[in-house]
Amino acid sequence: MTTPVATERAVRKSSPGTARGPRRRPGRTRRVSLPYLLLLPALLLELLVHLVPMAMGIVMSFKELTQFTLRDWSTAPWSGLDNYELSVDFDAPAGEALLKSFFVTIGFTLLSVGLCWLIGTAAAIYMQDTFRGRGLLRALFLVPYALPVYAAVITWVFMFQHDNGLVNHVLHDQLGLTDEPSFWLIGDNSFYALLIVSVWKGWPFAFLIVMAGLQNIPRELYEAAALDGAGLWQQIRRITLPSLRPVNQVLVLVLFLWTFNDFNTPYVLFGKTAPPAADLISVHIYQASFTNWNFGAGAAMSVLLLLFLLVVTGVYLFLTSRGRKAGHV
Repeated sequence: MTTPVATERAVRKSSPGTARGPRRRPGRTRRVSLPYLLLLPALLLELLVHLVPMAMGIVMSFKELTQFTLRDWSTAPWSGLDNYELSVDFDAPAGEALLKSFFVTIGFTLLSVGLCWLIGTAAAIYMQDTFRGRGLLRALFLVPYALPVYAAVITWVFMFQHDNGLVNHVLHDQLGLTDEPSFWLIGDNSFYALLIVSVWKGWPFAFLIVMAGLQNIPRELYEAAALDGAGLWQQIRRITLPSLRPVNQVLVLVLFLWTFNDFNTPYVLFGKTAPPAADLISVHIYQASFTNWNFGAGAAMSVLLLLFLLVVTGVYLFLTSRGRKAGHV
């Protein structure tokens, strides 16, 4: 004797027009969720290392945080926008010093990024030709980028010494280009010393990126241009630079952000107090926080720096994407 439920099941099984609902296979679900599970540790570390300190810094910028309230900074009194007003008040000493440091950083960044790109691009183009010892020369070019920052900059500190440094020995004692040994780590020459170290340390990265981008340019284009009578400069202008435009757009942005935020190079080169000519904004914020013990003002300056870099990055990406669309049209 069959029950109505069993009869209905039998009818459903025997009916050819009955559509079965799709079943989700467990293997497919695991394949879809596996990439997200693998990314989860990296996302958690990113949250812990970057986003959490950033959020704490934003909160600190609204507090009156000094050496007296640092022990328990969560109970420090709220100051509202006082730290921001102090930072952007360019008639006051603190705001005037911050503005001067900002302009020094802008000039230093533009010169460093431009020279790094120029030297790296020239070296990468030169290395495209095959000659004996090219592999060794490529490896030597990458040494400044591979060296640890502290070891490289400390070496330059010894080279820039006034009495027994290699730079003064070559320029003054051997070549006679200066009337007397120069002070490179103090005074106005400190800007040029910082620029030299930054370019020496950064151009191999530009060389590496541009050299990788050159591998995607077909050699047939250069051969056809040579048959048409194009010289080296015309080939670079008409073929190399337009083909490298996407690579250069990313490269310039990365170099700008790295150089503008660089703290290790000036700190190791000059110590806790940089000369006014080389007072980069990263060192200036450090001095405001850990030398003057005004952590709230230092956090406010950091937030303003973050906003400035976000605006510059957004404008740069907008202009470059607009240029790419115009080029495709």
